[in-house]
Amino acid sequence: MSGAAPQPERRAWVIGCGLIGGSLASGLTQRGWHVSVTDSDDSTVRIALDKGYAQEARPDPDASIVFCATPVGVIPAIAAEALAVCAGVVTDVGSTKGQVVEAVTHERFVGGHPMAGSEQDGIAGADPDLFVGATWVLTPRPDTEARIFSTVRGVVRSLGAEVLTMPARTHDEMVAQVSHVPHLTAAALMNLADESSVEHRALLRLAAGGFRDMTRISAGRPSIWPDIISSNTTSIAAGLDSLIDRLTAIRAAVKDGRSDELLATLERARIARINLPTGITPSDRLVEFAIPIPDRPGEIAAIATLATELDVNIHDIELTHSGEGRRGVMLLFTDESARDLLVGGLIAKGYRPTVRSLD
Repeated sequence: MSGAAPQPERRAWVIGCGLIGGSLASGLTQRGWHVSVTDSDDSTVRIALDKGYAQEARPDPDASIVFCATPVGVIPAIAAEALAVCAGVVTDVGSTKGQVVEAVTHERFVGGHPMAGSEQDGIAGADPDLFVGATWVLTPRPDTEARIFSTVRGVVRSLGAEVLTMPARTHDEMVAQVSHVPHLTAAALMNLADESSVEHRALLRLAAGGFRDMTRISAGRPSIWPDIISSNTTSIAAGLDSLIDRLTAIRAAVKDGRSDELLATLERARIARINLPTGITPSDRLVEFAIPIPDRPGEIAAIATLATELDVNIHDIELTHSGEGRRGVMLLFTDESARDLLVGGLIAKGYRPTVRSLD
């Protein structure tokens, strides 16, 4: 009696064994993958092997997926090397995407950015469940094939992350506002207090929860930031300009004693903070769009770009192939509130979606 055919081994290659790379390696290993790791620092590779995060320390030409978990400035070169070594798909985890996606135009590359981190630094902080519940942005190019995108999306989802898809430059504008500018602001505030403490020795002893919350991220590893900033200068500078304008207006209101204006500013911020998303939208508030699409490069990026332009949040994407020649169906999941807006946008672009609510 013959048993079921053995499943092919799933192989992954992780380049870079820091916090994100180590977490990727350990997470994939925990989920049954054969993982190979490489890093310019041999000591981190030894740690990855000793802890069982990976099984080999070499480039893997048989890997079905490669993660470039290196500083953002060297990602284009690292990705090019990986694409030359193996025939699998290649993705990255860099904090900025515009320059990377413009530099790496290969059809087997999909840009990515997991919005996850830890207080701990390097592979010592590696956690196989780091990405569970996290948002992971993917930035396919207009010519990205559905098969390539689907492979990366599937692996990312298996790590427990929620996938969001958007154009690379849109991603960079958004993370400048919610990550890069806040980090620089925290650094400025921390340095201001530190310099003032020279004159007032008790100052930092007075630092309570609010100050500590606002400056916590300034304790992160400084060495990664020059690359991040240089790859997103336009968006970061624009974000700093907007922040400076708002602080200038607040300063004027303080000096002039405009209490009503200050109260309105604080109330608006309070409401916005309370309404910050805290997790994945429950399934009973989602709708499924089934969108017939031609089986050709660019369709995923076109629909993702449309959703971004309409300010519609895509919670997930699935791809299926029909038996009717070179056509497929994209299953796209969004909030119930976006139903009519996205239907109208898709129809205007020539798509014919079918929509159903998920109970």
